[in-house]
Amino acid sequence: MSETRTAARIAVIADTSLQRHVLQQALSGNGYQVVLNSDPARLDEEALAACEPDLWLVDLAQSEDSPLVENLLERSNAPVLFGEGHAPERHSENYPRWERSLFGKLKRLVGDPAQVIGPGLEALLAEAQRPGRLELPAALADTPLVAGEPARQVWLLAASLGGPEAVKAFLDALPGGLPIGFVYAQHIGASFETALPQAVGRHSQWHVNPVRHGDPIRCGEVVVAPVSHELGFADNGAMQVTDRAWPEPYSPSIDQMMLNLAQHFAGNCGVIAFSGMGSDGSAAAAYVRRQGGAIWTQRADSCACPSMPDSLREGGYSVLSGDPRELAEALVNHLAKQCA
Repeated sequence: MSETRTAARIAVIADTSLQRHVLQQALSGNGYQVVLNSDPARLDEEALAACEPDLWLVDLAQSEDSPLVENLLERSNAPVLFGEGHAPERHSENYPRWERSLFGKLKRLVGDPAQVIGPGLEALLAEAQRPGRLELPAALADTPLVAGEPARQVWLLAASLGGPEAVKAFLDALPGGLPIGFVYAQHIGASFETALPQAVGRHSQWHVNPVRHGDPIRCGEVVVAPVSHELGFADNGAMQVTDRAWPEPYSPSIDQMMLNLAQHFAGNCGVIAFSGMGSDGSAAAAYVRRQGGAIWTQRADSCACPSMPDSLREGGYSVLSGDPRELAEALVNHLAKQCA
């Protein structure tokens, strides 16, 4: 895709106000532009002709035989997608399934909004400045250096739109010498995958590396989850890059990465959800918590797009929120308490 590509323009026709509201929130939260959101009873042919979306999303519960919709099907050059039915409550266990199904179809028809993330990496490299780094507490500084050893504690850094900037700020603030490793799952186009480690790790004391099949995650490193293939773990903790693609519609799937991480590391794992679109991660959050893993989120007012961390907060899964530097400081203090 071109670097100048903008998010797809979606026109919504739905005959209940609740459905229009839910679709507006879901589409905007996943990076699409909503250029029309109307009851079919309030539309006329002139309004239809004036709207030029990339896709029509039609969701009718009461007026399936609308002549207006029939006319739209005959005349529109843009694809018409009939919705997934009545949207579940946002925090119900069925909502993530509904959302994944809808956005899997949208991604195939009009493209993935995550594709706009990659072109910003070059600007991130050009504009980034070396920030002040947090001090290593005495409780951690006095322990034997563990850098390079297999990590017994692994946290997931999860992000989408606005993620590279937030994750870079987090890693820039984080001192080296911590007894922990990270997996970084970033929604991004595969063509920008190789540029991601340099972009977020440029000023950091942390080694940001591509995934290495058969090798453990090591203390002092951040492993970037692959975009095209699912990452799991062997019984001994070695990373396993499978032949499977991530479950749709997200690449990588943060939900699946959370499940795989918590299944192996249980209470020795955690998740920090940074700026991002949609609600990827919400479906797996309850399992992570049951396994003893912590879930933290970036504070909304510091996000380029707060939808992903908001969904975890609103679901009651996040136990701590802050901006990237505050999250780094909280993690340092958390690890220091474990060593005290």
